[in-house]
Amino acid sequence: MEKELGIKIQLPKYIDPRGNLTVAEGLDCIPFEIARAYWVTDVPGGESRGGHAHRECMEFIVATSGSFDVTLDNGTRKMTYHLNHPWEGLLVGTGIWRTLEDFSSGAVCMVLASQKFREEDYIREYDEYKAIYG
Repeated sequence: MEKELGIKIQLPKYIDPRGNLTVAEGLDCIPFEIARAYWVTDVPGGESRGGHAHRECMEFIVATSGSFDVTLDNGTRKMTYHLNHPWEGLLVGTGIWRTLEDFSSGAVCMVLASQKFREEDYIREYDEYKAIYG
């Protein structure tokens, strides 16, 4: 059975003249408990991030500022998502190869993860990924 290629999720956005507020709560807005949060900033023009898959960790990717593209690959099919709203994120399940590219100037990519960092959870070579999931 083919693995699903990401799901865009709209987060609750509260509009206020003093500034808008967006909320991301684990097991409510996001379908997992949040074990780790990290963000990527200052990506030089033409560079990409990601280039790996996770065996067990799920991630929720948000462009909190600026924009970038996320290309997901399930071993047989690819799909690219453009993220550019801080109230919208992309849910990426296990066993999905991801590449982030085309970062706008000043873009901030925030990732909420279902697990703490464990190197053994990563598949960093595409040939190994294809052997497992392709």
